[in-house]
Amino acid sequence: MQLASSGGRRLRHSALAARIFVLETGRTVTRKELSGVARDAERALQLSAPQRLVLGQLVACWGEHAIGRLLVWPSNQRLMATTGLSERAIRNAIRMLIERQLVIPKDSPNGKRYAIRDAEGAVVDAFGFDLSPLYVRRGEWTAALAVQKQRKELLKRAFDEITICRRATEEALNALAQHYPAIDRAALESRFSLLRARTPKRSGTDLPADLLQAWTEIRHLAEDTFYQAGCDGTACRQIEAENESPKETCDKSHRTDSEPATSHGLSSRLLLPALIVEACPVIADWAQPIRDAVDIVAAGRFLRASLGAHPSAWTEAVAEIGAIHAAVAVIYVLQLYDDDASSGRNSIRNAGGYFRSIVRLIKGGQLDLETALLTLRRRKLA
Repeated sequence: MQLASSGGRRLRHSALAARIFVLETGRTVTRKELSGVARDAERALQLSAPQRLVLGQLVACWGEHAIGRLLVWPSNQRLMATTGLSERAIRNAIRMLIERQLVIPKDSPNGKRYAIRDAEGAVVDAFGFDLSPLYVRRGEWTAALAVQKQRKELLKRAFDEITICRRATEEALNALAQHYPAIDRAALESRFSLLRARTPKRSGTDLPADLLQAWTEIRHLAEDTFYQAGCDGTACRQIEAENESPKETCDKSHRTDSEPATSHGLSSRLLLPALIVEACPVIADWAQPIRDAVDIVAAGRFLRASLGAHPSAWTEAVAEIGAIHAAVAVIYVLQLYDDDASSGRNSIRNAGGYFRSIVRLIKGGQLDLETALLTLRRRKLA
């Protein structure tokens, strides 16, 4: 028979199959513990909003009775009042919870839901729903969530790799257009557009199996095209003749284009990176190690924004005192500003303007950076 004699619930295979999930003898389950298991089940099974609402209310009705089963007996009217759902939505949600073997229906002779109590008023049995399968299967929810987390991480890595390949391909195509406009890029650009159209957004959807490989291939193809164009068709490594005197200092290689040896009248002798690091601990905001002039200039260019100085202040400083001295000036002023704020004096109101004034002092020979850094280091060590 599909219907009970009272005209009640249809008999379903899942309801019978869920009967194997029973609590261990003497097992006690608190409402808090059951709620945590229910939340894991919701995420593991990706329940719909009505199903989550109904399951949450069923769990909230658990009174922690010592009857060996997790029986609850809320009426549909109560579920409608607490969830705000219609009776049809309540019935559909309960049917799906039964199908997913989260609850077992336990119907009374008249189809009503109620508790059976002893002479003292303690609950000894009830007709309604048994939440034992929800709790007994908690290990399944934990394992499913672990798999979901691993899949999410793998998907994130794949999307990150695609983003890296896309940006690298764009950069290679732009470089080809800028430096070698005569080279035909139509095939590469067409393939690039098709791949962008195929790539979904980061919405948790699975990626096509060959999409990452396709992005990797077009990146290598674009970069190889640019490389071959730079080699002018030759397959061998370029060999440069060394005709300069071997007595030339190696430090000359650190000189930047914006700092010719005699353009600003300052000594081109390189300040020791160790001195800068010891005198200005604020350099820790720059995540990279300071090893040579290239690192100093990169740190100064990056930390310029921390002073609130306009980019033109950096450009003017480089033109007036050179890139290395400008970078050291940025770090020096940033350390002074940090010390001033930490002491509570707050005498430096405009760090960007203070940087411009320091640059003018350095250019006019009124301030020697090395002496200032040595003084600052002695103050730190004192």
